[in-house]
Amino acid sequence: MSLPEDDLIQPFTMETSGLHGRLVRLGPALDAPLRAHDYPQSVAILLGEAMALVAGLSGGMKFEGTFSMQVRGDGPVKLMVADVASDGSIRGYADIAGPAMGASIPQLLGAGRLVFTVDQGPDTERYQGIVEIKGNNLADCVQHYFRQSSQFSAGVVLACRRDKAGQWRGGALVLQRLPEEEDQNAADGMEDAWRNAIALMGSCRAEELCDPQLSAHDLLFRLFHEDGVRVYAAKPLVFACKCSRARMQAAVAMLSAREIEEMTIDRKITVTCQFCNAERVFDPALLARHLDPGCAALHISRTGT
Repeated sequence: MSLPEDDLIQPFTMETSGLHGRLVRLGPALDAPLRAHDYPQSVAILLGEAMALVAGLSGGMKFEGTFSMQVRGDGPVKLMVADVASDGSIRGYADIAGPAMGASIPQLLGAGRLVFTVDQGPDTERYQGIVEIKGNNLADCVQHYFRQSSQFSAGVVLACRRDKAGQWRGGALVLQRLPEEEDQNAADGMEDAWRNAIALMGSCRAEELCDPQLSAHDLLFRLFHEDGVRVYAAKPLVFACKCSRARMQAAVAMLSAREIEEMTIDRKITVTCQFCNAERVFDPALLARHLDPGCAALHISRTGT
């Protein structure tokens, strides 16, 4: 059962400077996807931070659809995906190609790229931002992205850990500022406010971000009360996978007869969703009735996405 301070995005502003941000608390919405997989601890922590991050960034955007982050690297974690929909549903997964021997970004992801995408449906143009993976942790990588994009500056603090009961919890604190006004005095004042706010953010500990007994309001007041922090209506989050038996069957039925034969083990095809780890079993004989002998073979991953 979710506690009052679980699974939410809490927007806030600072009255003295006008800086705005979001505080993210994740409980069951994070525990469900992480417990569904036997990830090494370092990978689970990285994925938990990624899910908290996309929630925190999405809270500052206006969109109807899905906001996602995808990281592709040449390290043990070759692919990591986290996305959040405008209705508050969130999910994520990591694809591991080898043993995860460390906990830093270079050790887990190696070299690669970070991609943010806003997808608002088939009738709209997708927005996409791409940057090289650079930094020792995920917060470093996203701050590098915003420095490269020059749209606005961002400060990020991320956390993911198990509580005393063994449940996964996560959190994020995201602070943003828009390009400064042309007036130099105003710019100087904003720079001072920004530096002060970033310093206060840096004092936030992982256990505070992940503590359900410390309310979002109390944590924000603890950090920013001198700047007159103001909170707004929180947005709920929930883990929700998009897989279904019908979607999996439709994907498998698009394969060639040879591919279906290769996937058949003990006269059945088992397809596993990478997000929720749910398995669905299909009868290849029934699928064969729906195959078009002339269709081209398509490559699919064993997911229900």
